[in-house]
Amino acid sequence: QVQLVESGGGSVQPGGSLRLSCAVSGSRFRQNDWAWFRQVPGERRAIIAGILISGTTMYDDDVKGRFTISRDNGKKMVYLQMNGLTPEDTAVYYCNDQRATLDWGQGTQVTVAS
Repeated sequence: QVQLVESGGGSVQPGGSLRLSCAVSGSRFRQNDWAWFRQVPGERRAIIAGILISGTTMYDDDVKGRFTISRDNGKKMVYLQMNGLTPEDTAVYYCNDQRATLDWGQGTQVTVAS
């Protein structure tokens, strides 16, 4: 059974940075495209960044130029480096395969406030 465990969230001031990590177990990690999603209360969970098997990355316009997704196939980890955070980035962040077919983890809360 696949397990997704997100970590690295926290509270930061606007302009700050955080690095999120996602540990993946029980999965054919190398054979999957991976992604980060986020959810604000009252809204749908939305994909914000993806990374293909090839290493090609893609970003939602809201985070492009500020966030960087990466993967470590040996460690079965997916990362999200977030710079230039704004209050609008406040959300719970989740990882999943890019089609979101796996059971969701608990997510990690990111709060950006003065």
